[in-house]
Amino acid sequence: MFTGIVECEGTLVNVVRESDLLIIEIQSRVSHELKVDQSVAHNGICLTVTAVNGNIHRVCAVQETILKTTIGSWKVGDMINLERCMTLNGRLDGHLVQGHVDATARCVGRSGNEQNPVSRFAVDTAFSHLIIEKGSVCINGTSLTCYNVSKDEFDVAIIPYTFEHTSIRFINEQDHVNIEFDVIGKYVARMHQIS
Repeated sequence: MFTGIVECEGTLVNVVRESDLLIIEIQSRVSHELKVDQSVAHNGICLTVTAVNGNIHRVCAVQETILKTTIGSWKVGDMINLERCMTLNGRLDGHLVQGHVDATARCVGRSGNEQNPVSRFAVDTAFSHLIIEKGSVCINGTSLTCYNVSKDEFDVAIIPYTFEHTSIRFINEQDHVNIEFDVIGKYVARMHQIS
């Protein structure tokens, strides 16, 4: 379980395709503190650490993850948002994030200025009921608040600190991002479907 508060960025240093697996190595300031079997969110994708070598750690993605996230398009040099799992004795600064990406969204616009950047995203209409005004959403592992919600689009405003310290600053129009909808909203929607 995560909070969507990005701990640091890592640099993707190696990508290898092995049959249906994608093996990825990331260099970061927290990699040396990680342990094998630990869960870490990488751009919002919960991946298990399989090896640690100094300031580089390795993870792998299975076919389901490759098909449902942006991980298949990652390349050496990409900056990746990282968050270690939350502890139960700490503050929940963002919102409850599982690291189980629901889909990808597409950036359809950027506006504002350096002090108040705004990005607009579009989602598949199958997920539009999970986006609510002033609700939480996790984009590439970053907890953000939706507003100006329409049927299948919404805006997020990014404070300067988040813009400067996460890979969200590299998202351009037409880029795809990983999106995880609010877990509580998903449970409520499911209960409504089956009742």
